[in-house]
Amino acid sequence: MKLSVFTVATPELSPEQLAAAAKEAGISGIEWRYKEIPPEMAGETPSFWRNNLCSISPEWDDAELSRFRDAAERHGLRSLSVTPYLDAGDLGGTERVLDAARRLGASFIRLGVHRYDRMRNFRELFELQRAYLLEAEALCRQYGVKGLVETHHVTIAPSASAAYRLVEGLQSEHIGVLYDPGNMVYEGFENYRMGMEILGPYLAHVHVKNGGWVSGADENGMTRWVSAARPMNRGMADWRQVVADLRAVGYTGWLGVEDFSSELPGPEMLKKFSAFMNGLMQPSEA
Repeated sequence: MKLSVFTVATPELSPEQLAAAAKEAGISGIEWRYKEIPPEMAGETPSFWRNNLCSISPEWDDAELSRFRDAAERHGLRSLSVTPYLDAGDLGGTERVLDAARRLGASFIRLGVHRYDRMRNFRELFELQRAYLLEAEALCRQYGVKGLVETHHVTIAPSASAAYRLVEGLQSEHIGVLYDPGNMVYEGFENYRMGMEILGPYLAHVHVKNGGWVSGADENGMTRWVSAARPMNRGMADWRQVVADLRAVGYTGWLGVEDFSSELPGPEMLKKFSAFMNGLMQPSEA
């Protein structure tokens, strides 16, 4: 297994700084965040989802893409993914991302998945999602870039089995699943290995982060649980077990850090991630 970084997790670093820090940390792949930064956010302190300095604009041109490609290549790194925040059904936006990914030599993009907020029936959303994925599959085949459905809370794909229902029957060469155990802390937890076995050939990528829950009470004394990001080695996702299960199902792909704990500055977080995951991937002495 190989290590990558999703640049949403390093908002304070420019593409050039990120590539240098990843190289120093022993990380060999970059997943470029793809999202506009509105002018009113541009003067803010860098943050994960607002003024992120390592983001490709949806209004990209060749010069902008060259900057990101050159930053990776200068340090011998691979532009692994272009990772947007697409709305499910946005085929024009999907094709635009696929074009950027192909120009960068990236292997995959993240596709849009419908949000589930109790406002629309799941069955309706499921049918709309399947129709979108069928058309996205054709685009992915055309561009030679795989499209991934991420296991993510508050969507119709919070678990491995739910994601599998969305992609079942599609060609795994073109459509896959981004497996995120950190997201499954919040919603969608299943036995890791079982989920990986359910996904089978659709298991295409893995994100590494962690989270946890703490209890409190509302104004009526009812227990309420609140979730938050945690450092990757101190949350509820059992990464030792995840890595063991990935090895058991024969996964040889990428592990991409997406740490939102804010425990360390970007360069130090990348070094910690590399040391942590490489330690877990060492053969057991048992």
